[in-house]
Amino acid sequence: MMRNWLGYLVPHKLKYRLFTVFVLVILLPFSALNVYNYTKIETLVQKKISEQSHEQLNYLHRSLEDQLSIAFKTLIFLEQDSDVRYILQNPDKRSVLENKELMEGKFKGLNNSFFLYNPSVYFTLLDDYGHVYTSYQPKDSLDYELISTNPSFVTMKETQSTSLWVPDDDNYVSRDITRSPTLVSLYTELRDRNNRTYGKARISIDFSFWFQSVLKKSEREQAYFILTRKGELIARSIPDTELSPEAIKQVADLPSNGFWTDKRSDTLVNFSYLSSLDWYMVDRIPLHILFKEIESLKKQYFVTFYMITAVFVAIAFMIAYTFTRPLSRMQIKMKEAVRKDLRIRLHEDVYKGEILELARTFNTMMVDMNGLIQRLKAEERQKDAVHFQMLLAQMNPHFLLNTLNTMKWIGLRNQNEEIVEICLSLGKLLETSLNSDVDLIHLKDEIELTKAFVYIQQVRYGNRFEVEFSYDEELVYTLVPKLSLQPLVDNAIRHGFGNMEEGGKIQIRMSVSGVARERLTLEVEDNGMGIVHSKLNQEQGRKRPGIGLTNVRERLRLLFKDKGELEMVELPQGMLFRMHLPLLLSEPFESAPHSIT
Repeated sequence: MMRNWLGYLVPHKLKYRLFTVFVLVILLPFSALNVYNYTKIETLVQKKISEQSHEQLNYLHRSLEDQLSIAFKTLIFLEQDSDVRYILQNPDKRSVLENKELMEGKFKGLNNSFFLYNPSVYFTLLDDYGHVYTSYQPKDSLDYELISTNPSFVTMKETQSTSLWVPDDDNYVSRDITRSPTLVSLYTELRDRNNRTYGKARISIDFSFWFQSVLKKSEREQAYFILTRKGELIARSIPDTELSPEAIKQVADLPSNGFWTDKRSDTLVNFSYLSSLDWYMVDRIPLHILFKEIESLKKQYFVTFYMITAVFVAIAFMIAYTFTRPLSRMQIKMKEAVRKDLRIRLHEDVYKGEILELARTFNTMMVDMNGLIQRLKAEERQKDAVHFQMLLAQMNPHFLLNTLNTMKWIGLRNQNEEIVEICLSLGKLLETSLNSDVDLIHLKDEIELTKAFVYIQQVRYGNRFEVEFSYDEELVYTLVPKLSLQPLVDNAIRHGFGNMEEGGKIQIRMSVSGVARERLTLEVEDNGMGIVHSKLNQEQGRKRPGIGLTNVRERLRLLFKDKGELEMVELPQGMLFRMHLPLLLSEPFESAPHSIT
């Protein structure tokens, strides 16, 4: 029964079978894999952004704790000041005006001290005799009874606490001094050495001013909030912004650090718990900012993927329609011939008539094709060798032209010993390039040749750039194509630093890469003008095309086939050339020369 159902479901025509197999085995799994990968990338990006956001929140924590430490420092100074203690304990020993002037002098001293780097700190001191002393101009007239019976002082007395941090909903400082709607205040009692209370203190910090100042450089759409455990909003970085009730509940239920995706507002909410105040520092980032580039890339990728898929399906149908006839034994033998490198033969004694002639023709064709392929392989090897030598010889006048131009400009400018050094460096390059018997040299010899070329260019461009080499000593005897680094350095100098007066830098790095450490990677990175400006300058001023990079690519192909490649990566400033080739280590004998012939 099951087989009958499968018989109806499975297509009978080959072209439909090919399409069904393609959809079920390739298209659907590959599409699901791509969706999974992009989802994974989004999760990783979200996690990475969350980690960076928590670093910012931790910075805000430390900054806020620094602000709060100011209040404790001023409290210690006030308690240790004998004049302050004497005034609060004996207010009738001097006139009210004298006590006020002395207190204001103490406050000014604290405001001008080295540790009080926040100007928005306000002091309020009360004695037990109905006097109030402040360091600020109050918004309303001072009322001793109203201040001394503040709920915070009452709560501190009921809980027998020595101090209490409270966010004040109403800013009692004059609007001429600050327009901040709220303050955070430390309510505490002043005690002498015998632990006896002789007054009360309220030290307030304008944390809204601090909050806005530390977030001036944050993203415009990235909002920061400060919440209490009860979900009360204390401060926000962007006016008229709100957190959703779900986000507030999620944050308040977890007294720790974390992040949460708010699906309703389509934002990423990161939060960090400040245990000293029982507050939360929260930031909210819209998801469209995080995934804007990823969504664009995803759209482009899937559009391209489905277009290629449609073309492939059309081609598959065309091929399937052409080759839907039953395959004969001759076709099977031809497949075997392909698998066995054209050495298969048909038995001629089992065929008669036209089939016998076809079999003989097939066998003759196999013999001829086998011989032809062998000859083609030999000719291809010869062509590759000749082509390689021609490419290598093509580099010589290229180097010589640059060097002679350098010598000409030095000769026109002034006579000095630099010409001798240039000639020595040129001799190294020409000696290596003219030696056609050597294709691969040690990396250390290639580095010396590159340094010789760099010296010539340093003189030509007046030391406007510097070159840095980075490699492990264990790599100095690896084999590389000779004069493979020089074209990359030449390209970086001429196209990257041609119009720069100074500050040019080229980094040349050599390392081992690959899963099995089977590849040698050579990198040449510069901080020049980049590929766009280079092409513009080339179109305006250069009359002949460059051959250096094409030459390097061709030599890599001829020497290493598909195992050698040259990548060109555009950087925000400059270019990066990355060359990959097989790792070939050839340490010389003690008495033998270092180059391989």
